[in-house]
Amino acid sequence: MSFNYLPLDRKNTNFEQIKNLLAYDQLVSITFDAHDKILKCREYLDKKIKNADAFYYGINTGFGFLQNVQIDANQLEELQINLLKSHACGLGEEVPEEIVKLMIVLKIKSLSYGHSGVQIDTVKRLMDMYNAKMYPIIYTQGSLGASGDLAPLSHLALPLIGLGEVYLDGKKMSAADALKKLDWQKITLQSKEGIALINGTQFMSAYGLHNLVQAERLMNWANIIAAISYDSFNCTLEPLHERIHAIRPHIGQRNVAATLKSLLLDSEIILQKKTNVQDPYSFRCIPQVHGATVDTINYVKNIFITEINSVTDNPNIFPEEDLILSGGNFHGQPLALAADFLAIAMSEIASISERRTFQLLSGQRGLPAFLIKNSGLHSGLMMPQYVAAGIVSENKQLCTPSSIDSIPSSNNQEDHVSMGANAAVKCKRVIDNVEKVLAIELLTAVQAIEFRRPLKTSFYLEEIITAFRKEISFNNADRILHNDILKAIKFLHTKNIILN
Repeated sequence: MSFNYLPLDRKNTNFEQIKNLLAYDQLVSITFDAHDKILKCREYLDKKIKNADAFYYGINTGFGFLQNVQIDANQLEELQINLLKSHACGLGEEVPEEIVKLMIVLKIKSLSYGHSGVQIDTVKRLMDMYNAKMYPIIYTQGSLGASGDLAPLSHLALPLIGLGEVYLDGKKMSAADALKKLDWQKITLQSKEGIALINGTQFMSAYGLHNLVQAERLMNWANIIAAISYDSFNCTLEPLHERIHAIRPHIGQRNVAATLKSLLLDSEIILQKKTNVQDPYSFRCIPQVHGATVDTINYVKNIFITEINSVTDNPNIFPEEDLILSGGNFHGQPLALAADFLAIAMSEIASISERRTFQLLSGQRGLPAFLIKNSGLHSGLMMPQYVAAGIVSENKQLCTPSSIDSIPSSNNQEDHVSMGANAAVKCKRVIDNVEKVLAIELLTAVQAIEFRRPLKTSFYLEEIITAFRKEISFNNADRILHNDILKAIKFLHTKNIILN
């Protein structure tokens, strides 16, 4: 596989390609096939609206509740510009750059099928924006996730006509100034282009893919950190026996059990004779809990990969069949449900992690209370568990599903919406929180393992511990732990870990 660029057309784009796009900072380009499809669709649309008096939603009519207002032929360009300007009313925080990049790529991908009626120059400009690192400023609030992500995608499209704001080479500026700097002319939008650009699920989809990439990364870490905690708490190997998981053969459960067993394989601690018959659920049931989240990630991944390989604007144009059809492919219900499910599944990883942290601090299994030598005078790692507990509680509140809500809009024309954008944004917040809780468990587990010396855990886990200790020293006496936690989060974020 070439890591130079990502080709975009009607061929399936898979999850590994998305990860490579981000990891290797690839360029993007449509293929010759996509170029041809876009040209033919535009040519068909031009002929169709020139030779017919029929109403075509969003092409020669108003939008939403104004669907029955016919627009004169000489006002079609103005209609598209007005659409972008009026719908660009997003609020909230700026969308992170990595997600904006994905939004641009996914919009190009959707348009590349040749069912949207855009002109080729519009698609080329989107490609040029991405490849020149010109990223529109987009906001997290404003989409109901049903007419597509109207407000976020309007902000994405504004720079095409010289409006809005962008980052160019990391500097914030007006889109007009960016066009001048690049010596680019504004795009003159033609009929249908505005609605093709802002109808679609690219905001939800981009967040979803970003969340899935982070979820996969954090699940690798969750298993490693759990294995260190497992040895730190002097747990028995019995719950990882393959016979247990063979008779309840959920794929994720079996794989997590095998991973943990492999991680602990040559541990001196795990081979010691145990006095405890059973371990708390937060240790004993790691395969069952982590495994269920792994299975959820794979399910959600299938939903989002199907979505990004789809056409999600409206109306849809089928030149070969001489059809222009108005439908609802922009409705984000599949994504809303999936994002809510992913948030719930990932929040459980933080929940069980915090419980392991609590157990390690409890003064059991030969470990000192709060993992400090002179407890009382020193509080040790007492407070990071408070922080983890507060974050876990916040996640519980965030996991109230967005997809169960709906508020009518556009004078009740759009009377059921998915709220998938809210689901996607808060799912990211949940996953960011999971990383913090895992970092606190890692800080705690590595502190605890030192009290098992001179015994060592497995060779692989000792390598992780050694690398961690280069960043954060053993806690002999109370110090400002905010700094340690931030370093632990950075460690998880920057150290590349891959487990098969």
